[in-house]
Amino acid sequence: MDKLIIRGGKPLHGTIRVSGSKNAALPILMACILPKGRIELTNVPRLADIRTTLKLLNILGCQTWFQDGTVTVQCDELNSHAPYELVKTMRASVLCLGPLLALLGEARVALPGGCAIGSRPVDLHLKGLEKMGAKFELAEGYINGTTNGLKGARIALDMPTVGGTEHLMMAAALADGETILENAAREPEVVDLANFLNACGARVTGHGTSVVRIQGVSRLKGCSYTVMPDRIEAGTYLAAAPITGGELRLENCPAAALDAVIMKMREMGVSIEPDGDAVIVKRDGELRCVDVSTTYYPGFPTDMQAQIMALMCLGKGAGMVEENIFENRFMHVMELARMGADIKLKGRTALVRGVDRLVGAPVMASDLRASASLVLAGLAAQGTTEVQRIYHLDRGYERIEEKLRAVGADIERAKE
Repeated sequence: MDKLIIRGGKPLHGTIRVSGSKNAALPILMACILPKGRIELTNVPRLADIRTTLKLLNILGCQTWFQDGTVTVQCDELNSHAPYELVKTMRASVLCLGPLLALLGEARVALPGGCAIGSRPVDLHLKGLEKMGAKFELAEGYINGTTNGLKGARIALDMPTVGGTEHLMMAAALADGETILENAAREPEVVDLANFLNACGARVTGHGTSVVRIQGVSRLKGCSYTVMPDRIEAGTYLAAAPITGGELRLENCPAAALDAVIMKMREMGVSIEPDGDAVIVKRDGELRCVDVSTTYYPGFPTDMQAQIMALMCLGKGAGMVEENIFENRFMHVMELARMGADIKLKGRTALVRGVDRLVGAPVMASDLRASASLVLAGLAAQGTTEVQRIYHLDRGYERIEEKLRAVGADIERAKE
């Protein structure tokens, strides 16, 4: 098990370039199953989940190459079996189900494993695909799907599920007729997938709104496409500057996709100003606690809840953090408390009272965003913090310690 050793109390100064978006790249890579021809994707982050996805594509019969942030994919002879050994490590793997059904008429995909931050069922995915003409049996931990041809359908989603919206968009791209997704997710990553599909010749409209229309086509072609920047990585670095009392310039920062986060941080006393395609972020006086409620885009993202809580730990006054997306996403609270934070939990709500300082301590990260919040707290804390189980970070951040060390952090990776 790896850990990060952070000797905190050092203001960060310098420039960080935001990586490509993991949450956009993963579904786009799954969508690479659909076109005939070579696909070149640039701005792809170097992450464990990306490597897992490329292994899955290889097992499914695709050829893949990954070098210097560019992935090339060619899928000519596909097979329909996605084994548990890979799917269990990454929930996004289930997104290959719809494309395989669209192309082959059958698929055998392992059910994804559990998740530390709560239930993330795929039943909405299957219900939507059933409306398009697919049939499923669940046996021995696998989803066995068949279809005589997917047909366009009107699908009203019970909730604006990001993965479900992406999955059904991919399947509908090659379906016969028009598919209408109502109550669709509006997240920027959904829009990025739609833009990629359109670059391959799909006919997707309405992406970024709650009603998405997909007119099926008979064939998709290869293309070159650049993956959007990672808004959650950018948001994490937006918090890193003020929590340490430093100043950072973030290049390739998707500020337009971070409106809710930037608004809350400015309310907290953080200065965030544009500088070309970059932003400059620093503390503007004392930090203040605020109330935060996570919700679907364009509201405040659940993936930034832990990071803004770490920032609030050093704010003046008190603020409420309400988690409305996942039922078990406060596992970082007890670890922050080990560092001196004053946080009280009641159900899905946390009351944060700011303290004068945090103190370094050994802490355990339960999931990706919890890992990031503990790194932020460690950067600001007096003394040494050891963040354990940081393999989570390698699934969402490109060697976070290297980027932070380049802007003045005293941070290193070590083995347990």
